[in-house]
This record gives sequence, structure tokens and C-alpha cells, in this order.
Amino acid sequence: MELNKYIDHTLLKSTATERDIIDLCNEAKKHKFFSVCINSSYIPLAKQLLKGSTVKICTVVGFPLGATATSTKVFEAKQAIEAGAQEIDMVINIGFLRSKNYVEVFKDISDVKLAIGKIPLKVIIEISELSKNDIVKACEICLDAKADFVKTSTGFSKSGATLTAVKIMKKTVKDRAKIKASGGIGDFETAKKYIEIGVDRIGTSKGVAIVSEQMSEA
Repeated sequence: MELNKYIDHTLLKSTATERDIIDLCNEAKKHKFFSVCINSSYIPLAKQLLKGSTVKICTVVGFPLGATATSTKVFEAKQAIEAGAQEIDMVINIGFLRSKNYVEVFKDISDVKLAIGKIPLKVIIEISELSKNDIVKACEICLDAKADFVKTSTGFSKSGATLTAVKIMKKTVKDRAKIKASGGIGDFETAKKYIEIGVDRIGTSKGVAIVSEQMSEA
């Protein structure tokens, strides 16, 4: 299992410095991670550092609350792509979902997807704030809106990914969308369990520790 190819090497803290981003990109190149996942202000720096490598640049939109206007999310996503982002992770409007305002939830995701075209769109549904039924509904809306991935968590809420929630997500989306698990995945065994139940990508700030552990066990 080439676990490194599943990892979005992530640093989204507001306190992240330029030095931190440089280190993140160098680690991603060294371990051949799938991407770095960073805030959009750092895209130009990451683009410069990752030039000539296979590591992609992923950024977040409407992060971490998901409560910004759809037009703002669209603008953010377009600007990020112009700057060099190759994947977008957007946060769903959790309040609209819990209000059962499904039309607005759909429009929010669909408008961003239409704006970015073939660029992969991962939709963060923030499972810690949702019931089982909400998770199913969120996944169904993501499919209708042509999202490429459904993603468990921002990592900024009360808890992150759970195997139970991922199983619900997988049962709902089947092979019509991919799944990204993120939030609290910090060791090789946990990462492996998620991949075994059908996760296509793992968002973690502990990527180096995970692959180092895998190598030591090999």
C-alpha cells in the first residue's frame, strides 16, 4: 500500500508561518504526498516551492465554518485556481443543511463546481455537527451537485473523522464520488483502516509520522 499517495499533507492553522509552509512543501516533495492542503494566501509560495514536482496544491474555501455567501465561495475558488490551486476543499453550509434548506445547500455546492469546471471539488460536510440522516442527505446533495469528493471534517470542529461516518458516506455515494477522511488521523494503523473501508484520500498534518511508521513496520 503506497500510503503516501493518499495523503493531502495539511497545514491550515491561522498561525502557520511562511517557514512552516516551506517545511510542509519540502516534506511533501520528500515523501511524494499527493498534495499539500493550505490556506489560499500561501498558494503562490507553494507553487514556487513545488514547481517540477508531482505534489499538487489543494486549498480551502468557505473555511472553516461554511457560512459565507455562495458568491464569496465562488470568488474564493476562482481566485485560488488563478493563483495555482489544483483542488478545492469547500465547506458545506451546515446551518442551511440543518434547517433542511436543501435547495440552498445544493446551489452553494453546484455554483462552486460550475465555476471551477474540471478541477476536483471536495465538499466538507463536518460530520461532528450532523446526525446520521444529515450525513446521508449531505452526501446525496453532493452527488446531485456533481462534487468529486465528500470529506468528513475541517479538523476545526469538536471532532474529526470516524469509521462509522465514513461507512455511512461510502454506503450513500458508492462509486459515484470519492471520500476524503480528515481530522484526527495521526498514525499508520488508523490511516490503513480508513483506506481499507474505501477512503480515497486522507487529510492529515501527521503525514510524515504516518509514512515513517509504515516504513518502520515494513
